[in-house]
Amino acid sequence: MWHTAAVVDHSFADLTLAALYDSINPWGPDDDFYLNLVRSADSVLDVGCGTGRLLARAASDGHPGRLTGLDPAAAMLVQARRRAPGVEWLLGDLDTRVWQGDFDLVIMTGHAFQVLLGDEELRGALRAVRAALSDGGRFVFETRNPAARAWEGWTPDRVREVTDAEGRVVRVWHEVADEPSGDRVTFTETFDSPGWPRPHTGRATLRFLAPGSLTGFLAEAGLRVEEQYGDWNRGPLTGTSPEIITVATPAG
Repeated sequence: MWHTAAVVDHSFADLTLAALYDSINPWGPDDDFYLNLVRSADSVLDVGCGTGRLLARAASDGHPGRLTGLDPAAAMLVQARRRAPGVEWLLGDLDTRVWQGDFDLVIMTGHAFQVLLGDEELRGALRAVRAALSDGGRFVFETRNPAARAWEGWTPDRVREVTDAEGRVVRVWHEVADEPSGDRVTFTETFDSPGWPRPHTGRATLRFLAPGSLTGFLAEAGLRVEEQYGDWNRGPLTGTSPEIITVATPAG
């Protein structure tokens, strides 16, 4: 599953493309994993919430506590507000608000963690997450395991086809733009449809941090790795695992 909730070039800031997001990324085992966490928490902050389907599902299931979604793409939040007007939807990033122990659970789904490219950007985001967490809270997120080299499968011959709201077929594909630079991979994402005057192509970069680097950045922010999994069935993290699914808690 592709599933990147926050693409750096803001492709999904376009209303037409934002409306396609859930079709491109259908509900899967990752959503089930996070939904179970959300159901067990009294207060939840979903960073990079996208179209809001996770919190919307929790709300429709009768979640009694506080549900807050945060995303930098206004078009994505249009989708979120339509499906769950009772949830708190905020436009922006982790610098938008200052929280102090407000949430039992902070999540970053859809590989959104990988758009934090610079060391200082990452440190700032993690400090904000730590501040937002209650003392007994959990920060849960996933990033693709660099050892699995997922980007080698991002080739133009692997095309996804989805249907938009008007019944038009839209083709979507990804292509690595340059050789990986350190732990960063730059790629293009293209959307095309016979009814469009031209394809929409965006360029983005993702960061692939190894487990040791992740642990180090988390520790700097006052967060301790409690558990790590290699897949959505909570399997062990190995050299061939596709994901690094991390559960972190406030240190000390």
